[in-house]
Amino acid sequence: MRWAVAFLFGYLCGSVPVAVLVADRAGIDIRAVGDRNPGYWNVKRQLGARRALPVLLGDTAKGAIAGAFGAALVTDGLWGIKWVAVAGAMVGHAWPLFARWRGGKSLLTFVGGMLVVTPLPALCGVAVLTMVSLVTRSFSLGIKVAVLLFPFIEAVFDSANRVAATGALMLIIALRFALTAVAGGRRRRATTAQPRSQAAT
Repeated sequence: MRWAVAFLFGYLCGSVPVAVLVADRAGIDIRAVGDRNPGYWNVKRQLGARRALPVLLGDTAKGAIAGAFGAALVTDGLWGIKWVAVAGAMVGHAWPLFARWRGGKSLLTFVGGMLVVTPLPALCGVAVLTMVSLVTRSFSLGIKVAVLLFPFIEAVFDSANRVAATGALMLIIALRFALTAVAGGRRRRATTAQPRSQAAT
């Protein structure tokens, strides 16, 4: 029961569409502009870094809150409940109940969750994120590199079982990226097909 409660709580936290709410206040449907991803980077491109800051903090907080809730449920050494709660938040962010199942890629939610459930490796990951971002001047690239390297960083500090649990969370990110790529390909094909059909008529 605790495992189900942890996942459900995390899912509801993750389902809060922070990017959509912030963009709506500016009169923008964030799912219809830019890359159509309702996440921090798209909001930043449309509204600027200052106005996108609540999205950065909110999406990260969703994972952290879920991880903290899972930690509160841990007894008898059942550490996996924390990872399940974070998984719920990531699934909620990617397929949100409160935003017609159209969510983001869960990167920041993953980071927030890891800062709570395995803080020392996560802080090392944040250091990597910061260095890559400063060198490349791209926060987006920084967080992607940090997330990809995170299991190797965690392996220095945590057991193989915990690293495997983190790998399972990363599969959620990979799935979301894959589905986004497929949807983007369909939109591009539809866009290129439309002028051809108009020319034919």
